[in-house]
Amino acid sequence: MLSRYQELFQAKGSQRFVIAGLLARLALPMMGIGIITMLAQLKGSYTLAGLVSATFVLTYALLSPQISRLVDKLGQYRVLPVVTLISLLGVMLLVTTTWLALPDAGLFIGAFLAGAMPSMSAMIRARWTALYKGQPILQTAYSLETVFDDATFIAGPPLSVGLTVALFPQAGLLVAAVLLLMGVMLLVQQRSTEPHVVTLEMLTPKQKSILSMTSLQLLIALMIGLGVIVGSVDILSVTLAQLQQQPAAASLVLSAYAIGSCAMGLVFGALNLKTPLPRLLFISGVMTFLSIVPMWWVGGVYSLAVVVFISGLFFAPTMIIAMSLVENIVPQNRLTEGMTWLLAGLNIGVAIGAMMTGKMVDTYGLYAGFLVAIVGGTLVLLSTTLGYMQLNALQKMSKTCENSCP
Repeated sequence: MLSRYQELFQAKGSQRFVIAGLLARLALPMMGIGIITMLAQLKGSYTLAGLVSATFVLTYALLSPQISRLVDKLGQYRVLPVVTLISLLGVMLLVTTTWLALPDAGLFIGAFLAGAMPSMSAMIRARWTALYKGQPILQTAYSLETVFDDATFIAGPPLSVGLTVALFPQAGLLVAAVLLLMGVMLLVQQRSTEPHVVTLEMLTPKQKSILSMTSLQLLIALMIGLGVIVGSVDILSVTLAQLQQQPAAASLVLSAYAIGSCAMGLVFGALNLKTPLPRLLFISGVMTFLSIVPMWWVGGVYSLAVVVFISGLFFAPTMIIAMSLVENIVPQNRLTEGMTWLLAGLNIGVAIGAMMTGKMVDTYGLYAGFLVAIVGGTLVLLSTTLGYMQLNALQKMSKTCENSCP
């Protein structure tokens, strides 16, 4: 396994752009949970915290594919600094609104602007593709990036919560902003590994939207379901830890999710499985659902940590399978856009999960919040089941055509 990754990093400049991407990618999950923790401490309302966080994440989810499309036309060097500046202005507005006790409208405007950040996962995958396009090792790069996505997406919240609790309510947001700025600036300076700009002549004006593809729609629904689980865990960990007067223990729960997911992601990426991807998708959906149901019987922070650790074991493999399927579903020249839509689906799910869990906790109590996570698991199960059926049907049609067509 190590030799494969060593071969991957033999490309000149690869280590530098991976480090830059890791720094910048930490900002997204840190800001989402940072908003929740900050407003929970300062405002005492999980509903407001969930709504503002949802505004941020939904803005990011809806704008990131458009930003990726703009990057394809103009290049990372021209686009990333501009959208990053807009995002940083949003963070500053969030912080200023809380420090000066300004009207809550400033929180929503700030969250909207902060969400105008690029999908760094897509940017780094594009650089790997430019280096290894058409080579088998590109699959190793995609697997590694999925693990990194998982690591930053789930390890970022504990870092943000820890900073917020240990220092001051705005600390998580401010550190996230610094990491975003550092990562983007380091990345755009690396021009040698930047993908070539797609010229207008290379584009197909009347090309059909990839969002019309049923298989991709089901994969996006799967990612939304996973996101609902993650967003619920973010809120539930903070809520339960505060109810038990152990606010720092929220980091324990989020870290348990990160450890389980990252560990299994690395193992899964090293396996040479012969099982078809659609079947793996179905198995991962079933296991994700079964792993989240025990959350209903959680009685404290430590039991919640155990449940999310087990659930986390299936998070990264499910993402890896989904990303691998995208490579087979969407046209090669739109792979980055397809992956960005999956990541957008994940973040939409996080926003929905955080918003709904905050509302349910405030209105009906803690265990109503657990129900939101279980609903997210149910969506994962349904979408993977339908996806398995859809992809199998497509494979049968393809084989029939191969056998009957001259």
